[in-house]
Amino acid sequence: MLGNSTTIKAQPFRDLLSLSHLDNMLLLGKLLSLCLITVCMCEKRGDRPMFLVGPMTNGKTFERVVFNTIYCSHPLPPGSIQYFKYLKSRGVTHFKVLLSWAQLLPTGIPSQPQQAVVSCYQNLLRELLHIGLQPLVVLHGSTVPDTLKVKYGGWESQELVDMFQQYAEFVFGQFGQLAHSWVTLSEPHEVSDAELQNALHGHIAIYHHYHQLFPERDFLSIKLQYDCNTGNNLDEELQNVLVCRNLFQYQIGKYSDNRQTSPCPMNYCNTWSNFATMTSSERDAFLHESFPVNFQWATSSVTFKVEGGWLEDGKGETIWDRFGHENKVFDNQTADLACDSYNKVDYDVYLLRGLNVNTYQFSISWARIFPTGYRGSQSEKGALYYDKLINALIESGIEPLITLYHWDLPQALQDYGGWTNASIIEAFKDYADFCFSRFGDRVKTWNTFNSPWVVSHAGYGTGDHPPGCLLSGESNGMIIMKTQGGKVGIALNSDWAEPLDSSRAEDIAAADRYLQFMLGWFAHPIFVDGDYPAILKTQIEQKRKECPHSEGARLPVFTPQESKRIQGTADFFGLTHYTSRMVNSSNGGCTPGPEGVGNFYSDIDPSWSSTASDWIFSAPWGLRRLLHYISTEYLKTTKVPIYITGNGMPTDYSGDTLNDTHRIEYMKSYINEALKAILLDGVDVQLFTVQSLMDGFEGQQGYSQRFGLHHVNFEDADRPRTPKQSAYFYSQVIKQNGFGSHKVDVYKMPEMQLAHRATSLPPSEVPSKSKIVWEKFSHQSKFQQKLYHYGTFPQGFSWGVSSSAYQIEGGWNADGKGPSVWDTFAQKPGSIPGNANGDVACDSYHRFEEDLYMLRALRVKSYRFSLSWSRIFPDGLRTSLNYKGVEYYNRVIDGLAANNITPMVTLYHWDLPQALQNLGGWENTDMIDIFNDFCDFCFATFGDRVKFWMTFNQPYTIAWSGYGLGQVPPNIKNPGIAPYRVAHNLIKAHAKVYHTYDDKYRKSQGGLVSITLSADWVEPKDVNVLREVVAADRALQFKLGWFAHPIFKNGDYPDAMKWQVGNKSELQDLRETRLPLFTEEEKSFIKGTADVFCVNHYTTKIVSHVTARLSPPSYEHDWDFSESEEGDSPTTAISNQRAVAWGLRRLLNWIKEEYGNPDIYITENGVATDMKTTFDDINRVFYYKTYVNEALKAHNLDGVNVKGYIAASLMDSFEWVSGYTVGFGLHHVDFTYPNRPRTPKRSAHYYYHVMKDNGFPLPNDEKILYGEFPNFFNWSTASSSYQIEGGWRAHGKGLSIWDKFAHTPLRTDNSDNGDIACDSYNKIDEDLEVLKKLKVTHYRFSVSWPRVLPDGTNNLINEAGLNYYHRLLDALLAAKIQPQVTLYHWDLPLALQRVGGWENETIVQRFRDYADVLFSQFGSKVKFWITLNEPYIVANLGYGYGTFAPDNERVVGKQYVAAHNLIKAHAEAWHLYNDKYRAPQGGVISITINSDWAEPRNPHKQEDVEAAKRYLQFFIGWFAHPIFNGDYPELMKTIIRKRSLATGLPESRLPEFSPEEIKRIKGTHDYFGFNHYTTVLSFPVNLGNQQDYEVTHDRTWIGSGSFWPNWFNVAITVSAQVLDGVDLRGYTAWSLMDNFEWAPAFRYASIVTCNGFPDPAHGPHDCLKPEPEGYAPTTTTPVLPQDMIDFLGLKLSPHDAEVALYVIFVTYRVWTHKRTQETQGLKYKIKIY
Repeated sequence: MLGNSTTIKAQPFRDLLSLSHLDNMLLLGKLLSLCLITVCMCEKRGDRPMFLVGPMTNGKTFERVVFNTIYCSHPLPPGSIQYFKYLKSRGVTHFKVLLSWAQLLPTGIPSQPQQAVVSCYQNLLRELLHIGLQPLVVLHGSTVPDTLKVKYGGWESQELVDMFQQYAEFVFGQFGQLAHSWVTLSEPHEVSDAELQNALHGHIAIYHHYHQLFPERDFLSIKLQYDCNTGNNLDEELQNVLVCRNLFQYQIGKYSDNRQTSPCPMNYCNTWSNFATMTSSERDAFLHESFPVNFQWATSSVTFKVEGGWLEDGKGETIWDRFGHENKVFDNQTADLACDSYNKVDYDVYLLRGLNVNTYQFSISWARIFPTGYRGSQSEKGALYYDKLINALIESGIEPLITLYHWDLPQALQDYGGWTNASIIEAFKDYADFCFSRFGDRVKTWNTFNSPWVVSHAGYGTGDHPPGCLLSGESNGMIIMKTQGGKVGIALNSDWAEPLDSSRAEDIAAADRYLQFMLGWFAHPIFVDGDYPAILKTQIEQKRKECPHSEGARLPVFTPQESKRIQGTADFFGLTHYTSRMVNSSNGGCTPGPEGVGNFYSDIDPSWSSTASDWIFSAPWGLRRLLHYISTEYLKTTKVPIYITGNGMPTDYSGDTLNDTHRIEYMKSYINEALKAILLDGVDVQLFTVQSLMDGFEGQQGYSQRFGLHHVNFEDADRPRTPKQSAYFYSQVIKQNGFGSHKVDVYKMPEMQLAHRATSLPPSEVPSKSKIVWEKFSHQSKFQQKLYHYGTFPQGFSWGVSSSAYQIEGGWNADGKGPSVWDTFAQKPGSIPGNANGDVACDSYHRFEEDLYMLRALRVKSYRFSLSWSRIFPDGLRTSLNYKGVEYYNRVIDGLAANNITPMVTLYHWDLPQALQNLGGWENTDMIDIFNDFCDFCFATFGDRVKFWMTFNQPYTIAWSGYGLGQVPPNIKNPGIAPYRVAHNLIKAHAKVYHTYDDKYRKSQGGLVSITLSADWVEPKDVNVLREVVAADRALQFKLGWFAHPIFKNGDYPDAMKWQVGNKSELQDLRETRLPLFTEEEKSFIKGTADVFCVNHYTTKIVSHVTARLSPPSYEHDWDFSESEEGDSPTTAISNQRAVAWGLRRLLNWIKEEYGNPDIYITENGVATDMKTTFDDINRVFYYKTYVNEALKAHNLDGVNVKGYIAASLMDSFEWVSGYTVGFGLHHVDFTYPNRPRTPKRSAHYYYHVMKDNGFPLPNDEKILYGEFPNFFNWSTASSSYQIEGGWRAHGKGLSIWDKFAHTPLRTDNSDNGDIACDSYNKIDEDLEVLKKLKVTHYRFSVSWPRVLPDGTNNLINEAGLNYYHRLLDALLAAKIQPQVTLYHWDLPLALQRVGGWENETIVQRFRDYADVLFSQFGSKVKFWITLNEPYIVANLGYGYGTFAPDNERVVGKQYVAAHNLIKAHAEAWHLYNDKYRAPQGGVISITINSDWAEPRNPHKQEDVEAAKRYLQFFIGWFAHPIFNGDYPELMKTIIRKRSLATGLPESRLPEFSPEEIKRIKGTHDYFGFNHYTTVLSFPVNLGNQQDYEVTHDRTWIGSGSFWPNWFNVAITVSAQVLDGVDLRGYTAWSLMDNFEWAPAFRYASIVTCNGFPDPAHGPHDCLKPEPEGYAPTTTTPVLPQDMIDFLGLKLSPHDAEVALYVIFVTYRVWTHKRTQETQGLKYKIKIY
């Protein structure tokens, strides 16, 4: 537009040419009621408006007449003068005249006008002036006339622009004196973006030309529309909007086409008008600025989308659970497991630390807290999960932002109507109250609801979401608004609504209605006046009147009290926004839903970028407009900030899921629009949340759409989470706090404190005095080796991870890098498996920010990496300096410093520039100065930020593997000479570099310099043979001392090495030793050239003395020792590198003794796994758990100055000669993928916790709980008949199945049997003495069935057998020891086995008969009976696997038959006693069931959790469930039936109990007898048609003499009774003899005497008084050496046995606590045997 005016334009004036005069006058009257155009003359003319009428050009229809512009191709229509006068009389001041370029200049040439048309326009203008109307002349619309377009092209043609300027000059010449108001182009929006720039240039030129012709004219125009029928004062309306701005148009009004619409509300119009006239380039211009300081960056998740664990720990069913299980989701997917976040808190928080967000927005599952939705159903485990998550966030410096309700209503509440039932308000209030009280001390920001519009509309309106209700009055969902309590915010979702046709007032009003129906529905009550928007109420009421016969929408009414309570109940305005909509006015008729009720229709602009969702399209500019709208519409009254609580887009689960560039563009543009709203529009936005943290279950779309910044592999049970490129992008945005130019800060790292130590130590002796390490440790038992140490390292301990340049960087020739020897070697085909090389490797040269993500997530204190010499000096010399390489390392170092990570820099890690190797490499003495020059440059360039330098990594490898064996570059095979020569140069080069730093840089930089040496620990094959000890010492001197002795001791090689090589050289007839000599000056220069001792360690070897050959000369032959693996330790993916954790402690002690107790940094320690081991790397977890613990022992117990630990390595990488076949990484790298995605393994999460805890603080379960048991507590010990009695054929005893089993070859170890055993059949008195000494109150023993009934039946009763047991019982009772008698402890009469044993159902009656004999014979003396001992062993090992008697051929299914009969036999014996003997005898009877405790191998993995549950159900539940609950566990029945049918069987292998049997079996117990020895780690494995779980043990658990017991410190006895409320009545130590000897027996006696563990803090307890002098027990058991005893098959010292006993006494808490939970509601007495 020209000038400086404001135009308010009415609508619509059309062509009058075809109408009669009368028609014209009739229509004029109608039109005047519709439209008025007004122009305000601003600034120079004041604020008085002009009122303008004129034709429109948008071709709208009015009744049956189509009006168009008045052109002068025909005479003026009749009646025009009268019409103009009529307008004048109504106050109109101006009339718009549209000129026709094509009519005025048909050829486009100003000298060739169509004169008739010129005259016509001149007459029209004069006539208007005569009437008193001022013309407003429009030069042109926008479309190029066809005649001109053919000749000159469109607006993209500069020629056309020139022609337009000539046209304008012609017009001004012809009509300039007749008009003072001009418009150049009336419809520029119809011009494409590409053409608009030229058109605007033309406009500017014309503008300036016009003002040169008429300098006094100056105005600006703005188009508005006004409805003359409103009755409002036009002047007042204009004052609200008339602001003089450039190129600004605004239209308001309505059509008179029988549709009633309201004028555009002011707030929407203000917002829309601020942006409506922006060009697309102006609108989308990127703002390169930063967000305000302290801006909050967040990401989010939703409980039902990520947690899984849908029924774990008592969680209730939700409406989304039901929805998925009813197959209403894509591909019938469910959220049952989802991302498994319920088990993966550590995994999720790891991602958040990597992202560097300061806020995490997540929701709580109502049904996990209150399973039924009501307070009375509270689940403590559900609350503990959120406690754990919240605490983990806070520990990581991340603020939790919790949403109380994100769509997952407990199904139990939905069954009562859900949100349509007003009672839910109180239920929600109770739930919220619980959350506030439980978590509010740590959670400071709450959302009550997320996107309540979705709940109401999709859940209760369309039925697209659960609960899937189709309610005609969708406003019923609005009852949830009444739950706002005024303390927290609410997150509302809303699109931006843009009018489809900006020139149509109806569309503008419709856009506003769209927002009111979507956003205002909830925002208006809370943020404005406590009630719904007026337009919402009016529209709904109007629809009810229009549609009286349909069930219309109903909007509940808030009472005045409710309105008052609701208004202002938000501390922030939460906004969830994804997309925008183009909205137009429509007649919704009686169609239900927002569009039908609201009379609008929404669509999208086809030019917007699409996403995987059919409703999300990228229109980022909509966010800025929406934020502006919210700030003016809702936040003027309630002044609160805006939190963007959700913004993101989905991608398909297909294609390149990790390289999500579309998401990056979406995020970048939307975040930038939020920045514009803050900085340009003044909107108070304080938080931005990217949805979502990771891929999840996306409602109806299941897993087919992905919103995550992290990819989740839902096909992998580990649910691995891998950062996408968008995650790295977002972390960069957070790092820069937006998009401003990032200021490079100079980070100053703290100076390292140099510990004082001797600069010179005497040379080592042969063997060295450090041999005391073998004297101290090599006699340790395995028990002592494995005993775990709890404690922590001192504050300031340095935890880190490592890498090296060639292994990770890639970019082998990028930006001027020169080739290294490893480039040359690896690129040669056949050098590396699979022809792998490091050309790309992990691509860290291009992806360091991704490495930084991992380091940040791990929260390491230090990062050890190496510099690529040839990246900095491509040919190795300073003259070839490559600035790009320097820039890269500057970025690395600055990035580390910015995240408070100390760089530990290795100057040389094997990748020598090839150009230097061409000069001879490390055999060339010139390398000493060349290397020094390189290091000098590095100190000068990076030393202001690097305070920890290592000159060489493993010089041993360089010298021996590179120049001796030739296995690695430079692949020189000269084993006798080159290794010594190279090592000599390396040592001197190191010393020179050290002195360079010491002389030039230490004072100003304050760093440390050392060298990284490698060492295996070596253990002599026989520590009692001096020659073997000397060989072991020599091995350490040859490998570690080769470099450490000169540097840390006296500047020279160890005497053992000099002597060995010198002698060998002389024997080889050489004139001088092959070991080079240092001059005295060199020795002085070398010694003391390390500030700390850096050591790499991986394994331990067994060394033995040998006499090696003399020819050919070789460093290896100089050793005179051989190496072998430590065979008892676990193997790894690299041969000869077993995991021998105890070796690290000994190595550290040796370094302490040998080198004067220096500060030690373990600079590499780790384990290789094959590349098939991707995410669940349990062996690496065990490795770190044991190795770090050994380092802790060395520090805490031995006084070794261990200062730091570096795990090798950060991520899988190029592993030298192994290529990519193995991986050492804490993170998995997919080398098949161009982006080299990095995914944390389980070991990364474990190592994080070790670092966070600074070691291994004593867990609560390991702490000793002092206290006493109840006075009635039973202390017992036990035995079994076959194991101790002997007398296998004595006095008529029949044969048992164990007699036959033990006499069958190869069935028992050492061909042992029980023929004599402990001979207890003949030694009752001796056994009784042992029991007395133990001071037990009870003795548990079993009766031998074949000793009493030789053939198993009561047809023959052996009186001699009965007499033996009578004598035993009498002796026990005389000693006041109560007998506990087991009827059956595995020794079935062989005669019964010959007829099928426990497979034959007749045995049930046989067992009943046998029990009857015992009850009648011994019942007066025995008050405690056990029917069966460990029926699981009988059934599974005896009849299933066949490894125990009766040694059946293994047939799958036999064990179930045997178990079935065992259970029925027990029940019959119980009923017999209950019915016949209980009353007269007064005893109790039950069964003793055995079980391990099962922990999931990976507690963060649901399938391992499920495997542990199956383990317990198949183990203990097999027998306990029928006896205590009536039938087999449902899980067991289901699995066995499924697998039986799968093999073609007609029915399940598991027999079924009849209803009568169930009734007879259930409740056949007086107590719960329980045997327990160990704990297992369970995980799933496919074993065909057998069990589908497997077990292993934690390596840190103490082993025993058995293949199966491992002591796992999980905690019982006092703990179980006092802490867990377990009704524990007794404890039985297994066993009386053989496995339980004098020293532990004494300790057990003291425990029995003290009835537990009296607290030493209360002083000496009477129970601990020593026995009278001279007391000595008698025993018939073998006597061990004085300092050794037999304990569970281990030969232990008394002290170790005492420790072991304590361990056993804390072994049951988890099991008993679990069992108590499973039997909750039944009061069982638990007696443990």
